Amino acid sequence: MNQLVFSLSVDDGHPLDLRIADKLARHGLRASFYLPIRNAEGPPVMTAAQARELSRHFEIGSHTLDHRYLTRVDDNEAWRQISEGKAELEQRLGQAVSGFCYPGGQFHARHVQMVRRADFAYARTIKNLYSDAGEQRFTIPTSLQFYPHKRSVLIRNFISQGDYKRRWPAFQAIIAEDNWLMRLYRLFDHMEQHGKVFHLWCHALDIERLQLWKDLDYFLGFVARRIPPGRRLDNGGLICDRRRDVAFVFPDHQKVM
Repeated sequence: MNQLVFSLSVDDGHPLDLRIADKLARHGLRASFYLPIRNAEGPPVMTAAQARELSRHFEIGSHTLDHRYLTRVDDNEAWRQISEGKAELEQRLGQAVSGFCYPGGQFHARHVQMVRRADFAYARTIKNLYSDAGEQRFTIPTSLQFYPHKRSVLIRNFISQGDYKRRWPAFQAIIAEDNWLMRLYRLFDHMEQHGKVFHLWCHALDIERLQLWKDLDYFLGFVARRIPPGRRLDNGGLICDRRRDVAFVFPDHQKVM
């Protein structure tokens, strides 16, 4: 019997993240929220008090200082965004922050080394269609975004992100489905049979703009009915858990100690 693990990431630190947190709590699910201190693109971010309250119940990770895409700034600014984003978030929360998420999923190898140097334990990408936690703890992939992408977008993402052999089974399982919600459920069913991790990610602002709250709530309830509590993890738990080996393909020397 497959022992599928479920993980959810919520990006950008918008105040509406708290609405997602309420739904997660109602369904008994865990998640990782990635917060910038400010968002240079304009949307608001939650207050320090809101972030502290959220951290009482969920894992909080850093999303840079100003939600700046690292590939669009010079190395000095990239380092400032990574290091000061972590320091200010830890000051706000009053606790250490171990996880990082690359804004827009954009990064180069030198940015991965910066994240390591900033003393993060892991970093998450937006690479999709993976059924495990990846091979490198500073480039953790995902399974799918909670967003009504057209099938053509999914095809383009599959082609552009490479690693075709590992991603092909999930791609093949869902590409014939045109409805994005049905695609999501089909991928979950596929992972339940053949995968190790189902890692969903989302933006609260997208869910609000497209009025997908009921769809999200129903899917989270569906997950809670299918995944027992012991296999509902946040991303820190995903890479640190030692009770099972279903989620991990990290070489031993790359595991978080």
